[in-house]
Amino acid sequence: MPIKILEKEGNMVIENVKLIETKKLKTLDNSIYTIITYFVIYSILGFLIETMWAIVTKGTLESRKSFLYGPFCGIYGLGAVSLILTLQHLNKNNTKLFIGGFIVGSIVEYLVSLFAEIFFNVKWWDYSQMPFNINGRICLRFSIFWGFLATFFMTQIHPKIERLITYIKSKIPLRILKIAIMTTAIILLFDVLITAYALDMFYIRKVYENDLNVANRQYINKRYEQIYHNETQSKIIDRFFGDEKMIKTFPNLKTQDKDGNIIYFDCFVGDITPYYYQFNFK
Repeated sequence: MPIKILEKEGNMVIENVKLIETKKLKTLDNSIYTIITYFVIYSILGFLIETMWAIVTKGTLESRKSFLYGPFCGIYGLGAVSLILTLQHLNKNNTKLFIGGFIVGSIVEYLVSLFAEIFFNVKWWDYSQMPFNINGRICLRFSIFWGFLATFFMTQIHPKIERLITYIKSKIPLRILKIAIMTTAIILLFDVLITAYALDMFYIRKVYENDLNVANRQYINKRYEQIYHNETQSKIIDRFFGDEKMIKTFPNLKTQDKDGNIIYFDCFVGDITPYYYQFNFK
């Protein structure tokens, strides 16, 4: 009789283990969709915030996108996801949220800037003229800003977005939502790849045409001759990734020469304005 009880209890244990594993897989599966959703939502919100900020501070309607086509500001999406994953259990402690945001935000900003410099040879921002900066990629002022942003974001903004997502999930079948999320992710991935290619072509073109004193100059010259002496490829680049398209999409794009000087690409594009519209608030 005890043997049967043990066997029964053993089966129950096995079934419980299988149930736990199934739940873990389900949670993992759902979290992937959720993370993508967070990235897309906060990238779009970041794009809108940056666009409004440019209007208020500079009086210009200009592009603040990270990619060529979609309305995504990737640093906001990546920053939001990083804050959510690392700080989600600290919602009731503003001090810990501030410190966590200070650290996590700074790391994300530094790595994104480093990635752009290593793989694209460009800078999206430069803090080298600001006090307490590290390699011009992060600085104390904006690290503090990340701390305040994380506190406000985790206590005020993200809970509202969570409720919105929950409401949408209650109204739309989960299968349709997953298809929509993955379709968006695939489109975003293509946008990223096309943007990477366009930035590479633009950088090579500007360095060669303006004889910029960059570290990899010989390699750039060789790449330029290979690419732009191909008539078909050259026409495609000029049509879809010409100077006007690149400058209007990335108005603050810059690079660094061998002497450490920051070079703004909009200085080499003639009469092309790095914005869509100039407001006159006077």
